[in-house]
Amino acid sequence: MNKLDANNVNVFYGSNKVIKDVSISIKQNTVTAFIGPSGCGKSTFLRLFNRMNDYIDTFKMEGKIEIDGSNIYDKQIRVEELRKQIGMVFQKPNPFPKSIYENVIYGLRIQGIKDKKILDESVEQSLKQAALWDEVKDKLKDSALALSGGQQQRLCIARTLAVQPTVILMDEPASALDPISTAKIEDLIYQLKSKYTIVIVTHNMQQAGRISDKTAFFYMGELVEYDETKTIFTNPKQERTLNYVTGRFG
Repeated sequence: MNKLDANNVNVFYGSNKVIKDVSISIKQNTVTAFIGPSGCGKSTFLRLFNRMNDYIDTFKMEGKIEIDGSNIYDKQIRVEELRKQIGMVFQKPNPFPKSIYENVIYGLRIQGIKDKKILDESVEQSLKQAALWDEVKDKLKDSALALSGGQQQRLCIARTLAVQPTVILMDEPASALDPISTAKIEDLIYQLKSKYTIVIVTHNMQQAGRISDKTAFFYMGELVEYDETKTIFTNPKQERTLNYVTGRFG
């Protein structure tokens, strides 16, 4: 199981309220897209699920965020363990200045895994899952920085997969990529949902329409509407959603 639930969540940066009473339930093995104009809170909300906002000094959260019924903001929760379970892929590819091989197994090395057989298998499996193995299998010792932008992003996805998460958060994973690389990332997301629960923030509404099962529309820190993606784009219940998806504002 890897179901995500947010209940009556409010987020403040200092006295500024950036998320306003949001509740949402995300089923396992689905792709959920968060859409909305810049600054509407969708990335802040996404980062609540693996506690990335904890690094911001003025951050404060009220409400509950649960994975399979456990409150992830509980004092007993070990954040490092949580982040193994809930992986994150960022907007810009961020490979380390190391070899392709060392990038993939970075998280396993941190866990103290040294067995070469385990590491080798993890590299092959993760790169295959990230649809990158055939392109790099003969240059695993080469620097990851020599890869193209699209390959680097798939490498970052492989690095996330290597620690065997159950949930993958993606913050605009294709916004810095060309159309061909973007299509590869989208295909990959579609394939990965059989094993993972995926939540993606995207500015690209066509992308949300192509790859997600459900879509959440955020505006000014509020969750305006959350429904099947087809419904959000063809028959939304809220006028604000309709105005956004038809391009009247945004």
